[in-house]
Amino acid sequence: MEEERVLVAVREYEEKRDRVAVEEMERRCELGPGGKPSLFTDDMGDPICRIRHSPAYLMLVAEFGKAREIVGVIRGCIKTVTRGKKAMSDCSIYVKVAYILGLRVLPTHRRLGIGTKLVEKLEEWCKQKGAEYAYMATDCTNEASINLFTLKCAYMMFRTPTVLVQPVHAHYRPLGSGVAVVQLSPHLAELIYRRVFANSEFFPKDIDVILSNKLNLGTFMALPKKALAKWDPKTGHLPPCYAIMSVWNTKEVFKLQMKGVSRLTYACCVTSRLLDSWMPWLRIPSIPDVFRQFGVYFLYGLHMEGKGASRLMKGLCAFAHNMGRDDSGCGAVVAEVGRRDPVREVIPHWRRFSWAEDLWCIKKLTSAKQDIDEENGGTLDWIRSRPSTPVVFVDPREF
Repeated sequence: MEEERVLVAVREYEEKRDRVAVEEMERRCELGPGGKPSLFTDDMGDPICRIRHSPAYLMLVAEFGKAREIVGVIRGCIKTVTRGKKAMSDCSIYVKVAYILGLRVLPTHRRLGIGTKLVEKLEEWCKQKGAEYAYMATDCTNEASINLFTLKCAYMMFRTPTVLVQPVHAHYRPLGSGVAVVQLSPHLAELIYRRVFANSEFFPKDIDVILSNKLNLGTFMALPKKALAKWDPKTGHLPPCYAIMSVWNTKEVFKLQMKGVSRLTYACCVTSRLLDSWMPWLRIPSIPDVFRQFGVYFLYGLHMEGKGASRLMKGLCAFAHNMGRDDSGCGAVVAEVGRRDPVREVIPHWRRFSWAEDLWCIKKLTSAKQDIDEENGGTLDWIRSRPSTPVVFVDPREF
């Protein structure tokens, strides 16, 4: 095995040559240990489709042994984002960051340094592209991934956003009395987002590209019906009370499927859906059909302002649920927000499907130890400093 360990080659993914082998390798990685239920991810199109919408991206594969078997894979993309605001100013600080995702190594080939080598090779590419930082996201219970990045690759635990999941039921959800929902043009949505998220972290500079992407189903604003006639978006002024969000169609990129549950669990889930469909007035909390492939709608850019805005945000989430209800392939609506973001408390979700902490780890790629805030003549270390805002903007391209 020591002799074969040297025979690990990392190279760029080639679709025609590698697609079948990579898909098979990732299926083997997703098998639940000990026959336990597991959630399978099926990329739609090809394995690189989850990063194809980013400004710059790369996918690497690791080949092992003389047979050149593909035993590992990693993906990465680069973008420019905000990291908060300058001291004593409302101006944003932009940095170029790399996002690392989709690291997989076959269970039979782990503990051989393959994962570390994939990360190092991807970081080299990120540096060449001018990225100042690299970050990754993982489940806070994924000890293997956390140890690899923090202990072997020198990443630091950074942010812990919350992932909130609301299953799509057979019945429509009411928006609430007096709530009006309007769809905004991509241009108006861009103007509003650049204003309200200027001081947030990870807000992408190319938000206009995201809003005009074919996977974006629209940006929607909820406001009181009484204020609808008074608000003129052409003035550039925001209404005194409103909520806003955008909807991203991830089911065109990947689909999920639960496997390995008991017959009793399966029967209970089917029964709950039947009762919910036959008697929607009972509002039975039915479980969607997660045993067939299903997609999700990802809610991003969630923001609210004004007295009573929490009611408007709940109405917007109900509106997104109803969009999923009209789409037979949508099984859930998902949002990921900062742990202390005010919208977190009002987004409807199921606790059993959600998780409180999605751990983000970060690493500085440039050689400089500190970042210079020239305007104020001091230093500012993003990784070690306290966040200037509780809002973390989650890019839908990276969900």
